[in-house]
Amino acid sequence: MTADHVFTALASPARRELLRLLLDEGAQPAGRLAERFDMSRPSVSEHLKVLKDAGLVAESRRGRERHYRLEAAPLMDLRDWLSPYEHFWRDRLARLSDLMDEMEDDDA
Repeated sequence: MTADHVFTALASPARRELLRLLLDEGAQPAGRLAERFDMSRPSVSEHLKVLKDAGLVAESRRGRERHYRLEAAPLMDLRDWLSPYEHFWRDRLARLSDLMDEMEDDDA
């Protein structure tokens, strides 16, 4: 799965909330997840499908129920992709802090 698919899946607040629920509470049936939202079950199912297509959740069948669990690998791939940008901003903020300290010392 590409980063574009993962970013698209994460763009929706409802899908991010579904991921949070699966992270905090573990694997759950679709019906239990749907109860937590002010939207129809088919709408929640569509959000789960987008997450599944992006590789962010896995689906298994237990009888008539579909259970979903978090798949963290795509998020780890994004973390790795974002890491250079985090280092960039940390460096920039450290330089800004040093500059502010120098300016403060000059004013004293």
